[in-house]
Amino acid sequence: MGCEHVAIIMDGNGRWAKAQGKPRTAGHLVGADNVRTIAIAANELGVKYLTLYAFSTENWKRSADEVNYIMKLPAVFFKKYMQEFLDRGYRMNIIGELDKLPKNTEKVLRDAMDESRNNTGLNLNICMNYGSQREIVLAANAYAKDVLEGKKELGIDTDEFEQYLMTKDFPPVDLLIRTSGELRISNYLLWQIAYAELAFVPVSWPEFTPEVLKRCLDEYSGRDRRFGGVKSE
Repeated sequence: MGCEHVAIIMDGNGRWAKAQGKPRTAGHLVGADNVRTIAIAANELGVKYLTLYAFSTENWKRSADEVNYIMKLPAVFFKKYMQEFLDRGYRMNIIGELDKLPKNTEKVLRDAMDESRNNTGLNLNICMNYGSQREIVLAANAYAKDVLEGKKELGIDTDEFEQYLMTKDFPPVDLLIRTSGELRISNYLLWQIAYAELAFVPVSWPEFTPEVLKRCLDEYSGRDRRFGGVKSE
């Protein structure tokens, strides 16, 4: 059974760094570099969509120093790896409320999408200033606005509602992985993982290797996905 869409909650950067006797920011830098490693591995393993949780709407609660550092990371990351991603045919998609990010950060992210918009390889989706409950509320508001303006009839099905989501161009998530041993979804892709398989791994994101990813995919391939139905005898 192929796994087309993998989503990962990249957890544990700060705790990994502290365990190494380093500041939390050092963990975020190593974690950013690991995005490249795992993107390459995912592509080689046949994944078509890789969606990564980089910064949530709740992460603004962290210290100003940590948030400021994270906001500068996209510029560092894309300066190092964007040309390689383009050469490999990856398409960058940034999911979230980008207009609420610092202007420099927003520009870097939009430039990455623009430069890679014609690529047809791996869709590397990075969720930045994203929260799933917020996404669903925004979608509901957009639909209500269309109804009030006479653009839509009242009463749509799930497929039609999905067209209001930030992920409308992507298939549902097949496999959701969370690193660092935490057993939570943390407001991530709540609609999109309705029938996803879940994998919680004990290693932190900086330690998440292509071998661990392959083990998760191998386990996924052995699961019986019934989507609410009953397995035929």
